[in-house]
Amino acid sequence: MAGTVTGIERVTPRPGDAETPALAGDGRFKLADPSNGKEKHHAKHMVYARTLDEVADLLARGFSLWMTKPGKRPSLISPESLRILRK
Repeated sequence: MAGTVTGIERVTPRPGDAETPALAGDGRFKLADPSNGKEKHHAKHMVYARTLDEVADLLARGFSLWMTKPGKRPSLISPESLRILRK
């Protein structure tokens, strides 16, 4: 798709504050590689991206994205449940 990625949101958000992509301590976005099967959520299999454009590319390849909101721990969201916003 054309355009710069400006955000990523859940197709069907949970009640309350909007969820945003979870960040690692160094500011990179956290994703999970589907090739790791049932262990893709383990920290040792974490994949990182520096920009939302990189995240969108990985989502197109089937990676899942960790999303969070204030007061909640991050949860792993499948790419089918996410909407990529572009300008």
